[in-house]
Amino acid sequence: MKGFISMSAKETERITIMDNLIEKRIKQKHAGRQLNISVRQVQRILRRYKREGVAGLVHLGRGRPSNRVIPQEEKNRAIDIIRKRYSDFGPTFALEKLKDCHSVCFGIDTLRQEMIIAKLWKPRKRKLKDIHPYRERRACLGDLVQLDGSPHKWFEDRGPSCTLLAFIDDATSRIMDGVFVDYEGTFTLFEAGEHYLQTHGKPLSFYVDKHSTFKINRQANVEEELKDKQAQSQFSRAMDELGIEVICANSPEAKGRVERLFETLQDRLVKEMRLKGISTKEEATKYFREIYIPIHNSKFAVLPKEKANLHRPLLPDDDLAKILTIRSKRMVTRNLAVQYKNTRYQLIPENGYRYTLRNTGITVVEDRNGKISFIYKDKTIPYRVAIKDVNSNKPIQIVSSKEFREKRVYLPPSFDHPWRSSVYAG
Repeated sequence: MKGFISMSAKETERITIMDNLIEKRIKQKHAGRQLNISVRQVQRILRRYKREGVAGLVHLGRGRPSNRVIPQEEKNRAIDIIRKRYSDFGPTFALEKLKDCHSVCFGIDTLRQEMIIAKLWKPRKRKLKDIHPYRERRACLGDLVQLDGSPHKWFEDRGPSCTLLAFIDDATSRIMDGVFVDYEGTFTLFEAGEHYLQTHGKPLSFYVDKHSTFKINRQANVEEELKDKQAQSQFSRAMDELGIEVICANSPEAKGRVERLFETLQDRLVKEMRLKGISTKEEATKYFREIYIPIHNSKFAVLPKEKANLHRPLLPDDDLAKILTIRSKRMVTRNLAVQYKNTRYQLIPENGYRYTLRNTGITVVEDRNGKISFIYKDKTIPYRVAIKDVNSNKPIQIVSSKEFREKRVYLPPSFDHPWRSSVYAG
């Protein structure tokens, strides 16, 4: 036989083994162990080697298309669907939609390469990241829940941008709850926290960032120092009353699970809501809680090390309507007036408190509906609004230049003026 034969290293090793088998230096079972194949396969290769020589050791499928190759027409059909409906989807997410909605089943690597060829996907370059120490997951569900907000154009051009507040469990990476709000503030966090507590109970701790809603940087006042406490935000104070620890992360990487969650949601959730035509916060919250969270958790959640659930039920004393409020201290004047948010309130106490309240501190409580209450020694003090817009600036009077006349002001002479000297004094 003339010409060249292309063989792999694995096929080249078979020449010596087949020669030893023909010369009966080894048995078929020994050849099978050397080649890591069965005795029946050794017999088949030996027959081809005797009949065709070295060419019989070359794999018959070399240079031929695979029997399991995907037809190019099927690939083109998938690319056409992606170009029309899922042009900004990533390969993994696009493959899920092709399977669920169009009965197209590819391997992820095949689809990725086809999308790269069609210029629907650009390969990402791996960047060198800073090394952060790995923090091991908590062992149980409800031990540590990461909480954060992500402002984003969740509805794209169909509606205004808003913020998604999301809770994710550290032990399982499960999304526990979430709500779409206008902004990340104290009252919106109270609203999201109340739904979480009523649904799942009280976790041991919340893991948050150093946003001003969670952490304030002022020094502790005298009352806080006497209680050996640091200055607390309204959210931290409310969680402290419920027995939930608030832990502030020192870097975004420290709460990486909730940060990576928002990267996934900004890709997948935005496109899912686009396909559903969702454009309002109420519709998005309902869809997120009832439909998206179970699907997401079935794909990305992991099993905890221990099966225990550390969420605690709400107690009868945990009155969320009173705890999830804004509380601040104000001083009462001699006339029993209190100023709060540019409004002056006149207290109308009972006879026993009229003199006691003068020049003393009182607690102002404001709920999510804007209702104001004044608390003194666990007793609510009646009041009425005295003056609104206390510090409002007076409107500037605009005077025409034609009507303006400068007023001349007489200034008395200085003490060393000659008119004040003794010559003119007499």
